[in-house]
Amino acid sequence: MFYEMVDKIIEVKNLVKKFGDFTAVDDISFEVKEGEIFAFLGPNGAGKTTTIKMLTTLLHPSSGELKVNNYSPVTQTDDVRRSFGIVFQDPSLDDELTAYENMEFHAVFYGVDQKLRKERIESLLKLVELWDRKDSFVKTFSGGMKRRLEIARGLIHHPKILFLDEPSIGLDPQTRNFLWKYIQDMNKNEKMTVFLTTHYMEEAEKISDRVAIIDHGKLIKIGTPAEIRKQTNTKSLEDAFLKLTGKTIREETASSKDKMRMAGKVFGGRRR
Repeated sequence: MFYEMVDKIIEVKNLVKKFGDFTAVDDISFEVKEGEIFAFLGPNGAGKTTTIKMLTTLLHPSSGELKVNNYSPVTQTDDVRRSFGIVFQDPSLDDELTAYENMEFHAVFYGVDQKLRKERIESLLKLVELWDRKDSFVKTFSGGMKRRLEIARGLIHHPKILFLDEPSIGLDPQTRNFLWKYIQDMNKNEKMTVFLTTHYMEEAEKISDRVAIIDHGKLIKIGTPAEIRKQTNTKSLEDAFLKLTGKTIREETASSKDKMRMAGKVFGGRRR
């Protein structure tokens, strides 16, 4: 069903994505309100990344309707791309460039006015506490520093929406906590909508306004963490997930049926 909301910035209705005979996203519908932190919670292979790729114009849906900032990702790709920033699950920085050069390249790509570039780059690198490393090559950065730089880069054109695809994967707990603090601060101060995917239960429960539980391409439950716990009569999202799906969230290895993940590798971070 479609949820009645005001100020909808993302609308998804009866969305389906198939790769041959495999259905990666299976008739899902949901809406995201402007300014909220919305989390897709599910295991690897659940359909999270495929959904983000459709919302961000990298994949076309097999069927269904999509709107991002009132634009169609299928027919109005340039308008949609100007509306969002994205941090991919796999690193997408140029290790042979400095932090500043990575930011500047992205600013040029998005057509940020030359007079504003220096100001925005300095402001964002200070926001993620990397200004003192602006002239360092990215190949010398830790994983956490690279994630922070990717977030800063994704914000260079002042997007309305920030997509984060498993942004904290591979990070140590301390770095992960710092990362989410930055994101929550940006959401609060900039009123920016954040759409994230994660398979970390505590992550979704701690920072999200609403959570959508997805497994095997199907949207199983959507609501605030408190609503989901209440509806399932459980004490945590982990317990709720177990009750709703009959299993604990798990890391899935690639298999012959995991075509969604393979498609993600094929498309990588390229824009079309």
